[in-house]
Amino acid sequence: MSFIQKIIIRNKFLIALIIISCNENTKINTSTSKEKVDGMVWIKGGTFGMGANENDTYAEPHEKPKHAVKVDGFYMDETEVTNEEFEEFVNATGYITTAEKYVDWETLKKELPANTPKFHDSLLDCGSFVFMTKKSQNSWWDFKNGANWKNPQGKGSSIVGKEKHPVVHISYKDALAYCEWTGKRLPTEAEWEYAARGGKKNKIYFWGNLANNLSLNINIWTGNFPSKNSKEDGFEKSAPVKSFPPNEFGLYEISGNVWEWTSDWYNVMYYAECLKTGLINNPRGAQKAYDPNSRHGLSAHANVKVIRGGSFLCHNSYCANYRVSSRHPQGIEDTAEHIGFRTVLDEKK
Repeated sequence: MSFIQKIIIRNKFLIALIIISCNENTKINTSTSKEKVDGMVWIKGGTFGMGANENDTYAEPHEKPKHAVKVDGFYMDETEVTNEEFEEFVNATGYITTAEKYVDWETLKKELPANTPKFHDSLLDCGSFVFMTKKSQNSWWDFKNGANWKNPQGKGSSIVGKEKHPVVHISYKDALAYCEWTGKRLPTEAEWEYAARGGKKNKIYFWGNLANNLSLNINIWTGNFPSKNSKEDGFEKSAPVKSFPPNEFGLYEISGNVWEWTSDWYNVMYYAECLKTGLINNPRGAQKAYDPNSRHGLSAHANVKVIRGGSFLCHNSYCANYRVSSRHPQGIEDTAEHIGFRTVLDEKK
């Protein structure tokens, strides 16, 4: 959730996101002959059709057309980065996250339409967006001063007892800083989708094409959104990592729980351009961001990356972003209580 959304919400300007065939059930050995890396699984490279199937009724236009992609092997975190892992990073480096800082107007205005007047200082305070149960479909996000990774619900809250939950309120810049400290990196969008599919290359979900028994596989919103979460999956918000079964590659909560950052710029035209190219080896995404239909109040050329996986807020009444082809644009300084990340590591030569 972006800083400009904070302004929009407060001021009520906006109501607040073919190709490759194979044996679908083939299990791929993720570790044979590869040095083991603690907390990570080896993802054997391969070729797949990236993007949504034609029979996916929930697919959005920017998930198509499906196009052929090849990725080399890589290591991926078996879980999302947890609070205790991020705390270790902060304690070692003294790092201060985006949500803990006041908004710099000079930086923010570069992401806004030209000639946008400066906002009042009270609207540039530090904090982040927290989901609040609502009785109506109007904006369910509240900006909370003091909300950040260690105070996820705002001032007075903490992560005590939630050490194994995924860290949230993390911006793209925060995730990059963590990666630099660990010597790892964020996955490309292609790597993320390939890994999420778990070898099921033409399926809608990581377990197949049927959406029954969702609450047994992933942490999403059950019940009536946004007024009442029936917690059929056992959780109201984020779940501790390894609460749900992994996919065929051994990746936990790759769908649902929290959104995950990728390294790719979001460009609404990118998939169409990929189809013209033929098989693409290790794509790194669009050269620049382009989002003319921004739902965040940002300019079309704002610095927007792709997030993947959906979150505990996904509900079929308005989204099904836990599908493996689902993608969503997010500003690089955006933070909210449903955005986290996991890292990858290149093959050791």
